[in-house]
Amino acid sequence: MPEQALYLKWRPLAFDDVVGQEHITRTLRNALARKRIRHAYLFSGPRGTGKTTMARLLAKAVNCTHEDARQRPCNACHNCLAINESRFLDLIEIDAASHTGVDDVRDLRDKIAFSPGEGSYKVYIIDEVHRFSGNAFDALLKTLEEPPDHAIFVLATTEIDKVPATIKSRCLQFEFRRVSLREVSARLAHIAENESLDVDLAALEMIARQGTGSVRDSISLLDQIVTDPDERVTLELTQRLLGTADSLHVRELVAALVAEDMALGIQMINTAVDAGSDPRQFGQQIVGFLRNVMLAQTASATLIEASEEERRQYDELARQLSRSRLLRAIRAFNAAINKTTGGWQPQLELELAFIESVQQPPEPAPPAPEQPAQPAQPAPSGRPLSRTEQARAASPAPAVNGGHAYERADASDAGAAPAFSAAVIHQNWMNILTQANRYDRNVGPLLHHAHVRHIEGNRLVLGVSSEFFQQRIATPDKARVIEQAIFDLHGVKLRIEARLFGDVRPPDPAQEANLPAAEDPLIAAARSLGGIIDASS
Repeated sequence: MPEQALYLKWRPLAFDDVVGQEHITRTLRNALARKRIRHAYLFSGPRGTGKTTMARLLAKAVNCTHEDARQRPCNACHNCLAINESRFLDLIEIDAASHTGVDDVRDLRDKIAFSPGEGSYKVYIIDEVHRFSGNAFDALLKTLEEPPDHAIFVLATTEIDKVPATIKSRCLQFEFRRVSLREVSARLAHIAENESLDVDLAALEMIARQGTGSVRDSISLLDQIVTDPDERVTLELTQRLLGTADSLHVRELVAALVAEDMALGIQMINTAVDAGSDPRQFGQQIVGFLRNVMLAQTASATLIEASEEERRQYDELARQLSRSRLLRAIRAFNAAINKTTGGWQPQLELELAFIESVQQPPEPAPPAPEQPAQPAQPAPSGRPLSRTEQARAASPAPAVNGGHAYERADASDAGAAPAFSAAVIHQNWMNILTQANRYDRNVGPLLHHAHVRHIEGNRLVLGVSSEFFQQRIATPDKARVIEQAIFDLHGVKLRIEARLFGDVRPPDPAQEANLPAAEDPLIAAARSLGGIIDASS
């Protein structure tokens, strides 16, 4: 028979054995002592923090026959022993991940009416309850609302936000927390001592840190590392088996960040990876180290779970690193961890994150000079401009080429020779849209309803299908953004003019059949005089 896994062998059998969830064990034990047992409980929290274990302890406690309610579960009576050996008929565990349908809940609802066979209560533990479908939750709702007196439901989930509010309101909720590093390390030390394992304290702390607050994950890592009970488990062996980097590499990398030594930082990353460190694990170690520096800089080093010598190191680095660079480095390496996928260059994301952390961010461009107030200009119809039109006309031009305001060119006469190739504008229309969208995000979607027709002098005529788009494009602020985008890409100043056309098509650089004719001065002049010219003739 294979040997039992450590996390199963050392699963808590009493409330006192549960690590890091005193706020829950205290409440449940007081409720049991006062016989105030609820019919439905909802346990939520990260994986490996004791939700299913607590549910089984509750099932043992309510069915325990010990005379003193405060001593339950006693792990000595028939019911407690039957639950410990997984042969208690009145404890039903359901995995919601494999029983998601409404028929499974209906079957449960039909069987719940039968009285318990061995104990006082029938306890239903539904693990990962958030995996239920919507119909399954609806079928469970009525049972949770009016259950039999002998039935108790314990729902466990790692994603509480996916549980409907109607289910939450009918349960007594308990939130499990991640267990602290010291508590997990103490639990691992207790297991190692009772299993006669020779493990260094530093190695246990490394295992607990990699478990990220999950007791089950930490015990599983210990079980993975201890392959030979007679071998001494050192910190170096633990780092090699877990794929973590030597803490010296992390400290030297941060020292290179302080000294702005890009070559040393890149060398440290490659040295750690070449030594067998997993890039993702190494990135997590860097983020954890920088976070401790941030805590020492913004709050106090006493918040850090470390030795006094390590806290002094964090304090020293906190004084040497500027807060802006520290925050930039944390964000860069945290993003690198999420992007690391183990490709052909797994350390590339870490190298880029270090370079971004060392380099100075680009300074923002100076603000554009304020434009003097322009006198009100009469509208084309001779009427005075409205306040809205005056505000649009007086709005400052977007900055270009280092912050200088873009000045619009005067419009040339109608029918003049083209000042630029309309074919070039047509071919690069999508690039112009992208550039204009950088100045005003409303311009890009607006120009999708327009297409290039031709150029008359320095007038770029855009075809639109409705007066709404014609008026929107003709506003000075929108037109100025389009004109600047063209100037950015082609270095030519054109004036935008929107006209109504019935055959509006989306921009397509591959179709340029009518553009050369539009650039001919004779054809442009004839069009301005009202002549009908067939561009294909």
